[in-house]
Amino acid sequence: MTRSPVFRLLLTLVLFTLLIPAANAAPVVPPHSEGVAAPVVVRVYYDDPAQIKQLNDFDLFEYNNQTEKYVLVAVDANDYAAIQQLGFRLQVDEAETAAFNRKPEISPDQVNGIPGYPCYRTVEETFATAQSIVANYPQLATFVDVGNSWQKSVGLGGYDMNVLVLTNSAIPGPKPKFFITASIHAREYTPAELATRFAEYLVSNYNVDPDVTWILDNQEIHLMLQTNPDGRKQAETGLSWRKNTNQNYCGATSTSRGADLNRNFNFQWGCCGGSSGSACDETYRGPSPASEPETQAVQNYLRAVQALENYMRTIFPDQRGPALTDPAPVDATGVYLDIHSYSELVLWPWGFTSTVAPNGTALQTLGRKFAYFNSYTPEQSIGLYATDGTTDDFAYGDLGVVGMTFELGTSFFQDCSTFQNTILPSNMQALIYAAKVSRTPYMTPAGPDALSVTASPAAATAGDAVSLTATVNDTRFNNSNGTEPTQNVAAAEYYVDIPPWQIGASAQPMAAADGTFNSSIENVVATVNTAGLNSGRHIIFVRGKDANNNWGAISAVFLTISVFSATPATQAICTPANAAYTINVGYTGSVTFSVLGNPLGTTATF
Repeated sequence: MTRSPVFRLLLTLVLFTLLIPAANAAPVVPPHSEGVAAPVVVRVYYDDPAQIKQLNDFDLFEYNNQTEKYVLVAVDANDYAAIQQLGFRLQVDEAETAAFNRKPEISPDQVNGIPGYPCYRTVEETFATAQSIVANYPQLATFVDVGNSWQKSVGLGGYDMNVLVLTNSAIPGPKPKFFITASIHAREYTPAELATRFAEYLVSNYNVDPDVTWILDNQEIHLMLQTNPDGRKQAETGLSWRKNTNQNYCGATSTSRGADLNRNFNFQWGCCGGSSGSACDETYRGPSPASEPETQAVQNYLRAVQALENYMRTIFPDQRGPALTDPAPVDATGVYLDIHSYSELVLWPWGFTSTVAPNGTALQTLGRKFAYFNSYTPEQSIGLYATDGTTDDFAYGDLGVVGMTFELGTSFFQDCSTFQNTILPSNMQALIYAAKVSRTPYMTPAGPDALSVTASPAAATAGDAVSLTATVNDTRFNNSNGTEPTQNVAAAEYYVDIPPWQIGASAQPMAAADGTFNSSIENVVATVNTAGLNSGRHIIFVRGKDANNNWGAISAVFLTISVFSATPATQAICTPANAAYTINVGYTGSVTFSVLGNPLGTTATF
């Protein structure tokens, strides 16, 4: 029997009321709590993206299916009815509902991590890891207190707002900065753990990996591992907690209290329908710009002068004029990245308007480069939906610093297998790239990447010829949302020990392996003259240039040089000590000093 559309709608509503709380139920329901009906995640279909602004009063996810034109919202019965009254069509998304309400599988053997999610460190464990890094790598790491959480600011427990700073302090600055804030929305488990593992990777690979080594020698990495620690403690209990825990908004004990920190920044605060003015809403922007101490800590750290390791340094200078149309200079320095979950997106300003930012082309190029590594969709932030008072718009709009956002993975409470096998490895490479280009992020991403740099042999004696090879690639962009222009590789060069931006750097040309630079991907070669190099380990930097004169990101390789010396007739000294040499005592004539067995033509008498 054929049913009318009206009948089907009524049937859907009846079935829905059986699945969710009654109309007088509490508007926010914790997803992992036993004995409490869980919220339902619905698809809210729109005709015009501007309609999404009407949903700021609800728990709107960072997700927008632009093909089918729907966003995701977690609702109870009251919310469902209210959204319907706004004229939207709704459909329960069973898969998203199941993921949102998934109860953690808590093992009785788990001793670390968030209950049911052993791969994610708690706030205390995250801070303990940072302190351990400082203790084990004192030359590379500093843990800086830059403010207080809301609870600590009013004497209700809470936490310090800390930044883990990584750089080789033995090498003076100034150095370009790469600053990450993570998990500013409390229920987003993956960002804080990704940032913490990035820190562990850097310090453990210093003096092991040549790229990590030159990054920490020449750049500064600043990591606010837990940007909403009070809210995160609520989320660790299984609550779907997004905001901070400010008890002045929506009631001291309400699970809807607090402000959305990523709507509280003072650039374009509350300007454009991208946040809510109602205290109990998930996107509540707070009563005034930067009203929250957590927001103040981030803003002040971004643009203030900080005391660190006994000298003063500016985190980010102001590099952009006051007008919205003022671009940052193309050689502006610094990268700011706010890491969220979820939706598998790479976003850049603006989020409050569809107008392209003054540096929009360069931001898009960098976004497509990041998305090459993590395979996410790159787009201007408003492509998700309109937002205002956000972190990345503040960093770019207030200071001219490249401001970007990653939306990791496919769930707030992401399972550990997906995090460790997919999210972590793909985004780790994106973070390494961000650190590489933080000196000139508006310029370098347009150039080709230097890859697979090798020196053969990796250990030689001064005077030996060393073969240097690399691949220079101008095509590494994600073109899932538009196509990034590419060019042929036009040149490549290498530097020994002194990178190209430092005084005294000496560029040495590399040739196309096939004899001609005529492709967007080129294998390049050179012979390194090691004569005059001191004994010990050296670092060789390689970079490439495209036909538009864009120099790309550098990659490096280690080269160890040995030197042999002898005093007349008495003793022989080999450096390094573990090098293999054969000396015939009592022999006068040509002595082979080279590790490679090449005669150097030196005459010595023993």
